[in-house]
Amino acid sequence: MATSGLQHVAAMYAGVVAPPLIVGAAAGLSGTDLTFLTGACLFTAGLATFLQTLGFWKIGARLPFVNGVTFAGVAPMTAIIASAKDKSDALPMIFGAVMVAGVLGFLAAPVFCKAVRFFPPVVTGSVITLIGVSLLPVAFGWAQGPDASAHDYGSATNLTLAGLTLLIVLLLRRFTRGFVKQIAVLLGLLAGTLIAIPFGVTDFSPVAKAAVVGFPTPFHFGAPQFHIAAILSMCVVMVVSMTESTADMLALGEIVERPSDERTIAAGLRADTLGSALSPVFNGFMCSAFAQNIGLVAMTRIRSRFVVAAGGGFLVLMGLCPAAASLIAVVPRPVLGGAGVVLFGSVAASGIQTLVRAGLDKDNNVLIVAVSLAVGIIPITAPGFYHAFPDTVRIVLDSGISTGCVAAVVLNLVFNHLGRGRDAQDVTHPMEAGEELASAH
Repeated sequence: MATSGLQHVAAMYAGVVAPPLIVGAAAGLSGTDLTFLTGACLFTAGLATFLQTLGFWKIGARLPFVNGVTFAGVAPMTAIIASAKDKSDALPMIFGAVMVAGVLGFLAAPVFCKAVRFFPPVVTGSVITLIGVSLLPVAFGWAQGPDASAHDYGSATNLTLAGLTLLIVLLLRRFTRGFVKQIAVLLGLLAGTLIAIPFGVTDFSPVAKAAVVGFPTPFHFGAPQFHIAAILSMCVVMVVSMTESTADMLALGEIVERPSDERTIAAGLRADTLGSALSPVFNGFMCSAFAQNIGLVAMTRIRSRFVVAAGGGFLVLMGLCPAAASLIAVVPRPVLGGAGVVLFGSVAASGIQTLVRAGLDKDNNVLIVAVSLAVGIIPITAPGFYHAFPDTVRIVLDSGISTGCVAAVVLNLVFNHLGRGRDAQDVTHPMEAGEELASAH
């Protein structure tokens, strides 16, 4: 149980620590505070995993689910930070918004599990793809260095370290098997850090300053603040997270031969949303199911939820040991950037895999994907596109995930649900003429 639980932690560890690293760097946190934030996210991921695997009352799917910080919230959270006049208020704004979104999601869980038909693969695939695409610029920024004003930012040394780390991860994924293949990203980070030592870009001071035992003090970064624009943005993320968790529960139910019915999905969503609502108390972010662990269950055929609960126990212990959490702070940013290309690119690839099942031979679905991706990529390719809008509105608009999700849901309702509409089989490409136009011509 211990070794299998650790394997689940290894498979998702990089995914848990990446969001606090991105958000903490955007908020300008010191190395000590960044270590604290990382430990808090590990701790809250363990608690959320307990809720999902062990459960109580009508909370928890009681399936071998690992929960952790969702990538879907990273871009909206960085947009909230960018809009904050005082950076010290940014994290309290995020925590307040996550708490409200978690409570609303908890109340909506019984209804949402019945409304999942409005979130087919064409919607979820578009959103997951946007999550990965939105995060890739972060990896590119890391690859250049930690400080854009530094003289070595984007230097050949930094880019070489990023490239070597990426190469190591790819080689491990290609030529290894089993457990080593699952932790290829972690091994790549370790190897990249060791290679970086002679270049003088590795800083071990966070480990030296970190205590062996500690506890994530509630509201360490300040009391939560509640701003309507930030809340709206995180509510959109909550919808995305609940949609992804529902899909994961359906997939995992098939793997463990216990199909997920409405009751199971509702209980699982309550665990997700309750974990998200409680997470900010201990300085964590929104929690959701980790899809990579579903693949691990399928590969190992170890289907016990108690094994995953053991993994949650290891996450809690790591969160209570700042020295362990500080290890990730030692990794140089260029090394993180090289691994981030694989990590964030894999998220985008997962979205593309979902879109493959979305029925893109139908012109309606092609249009939904085309417009949703275009709208979602606007903040990435044209950062000042919404400069004329009020700051409160820009918190939502500057998040490609939020705008892309809204566009996908609305377009799916218009094209696939409202009225009879056009026959989806008429056209296979949005730029081709329909049968009635072809015959008329």
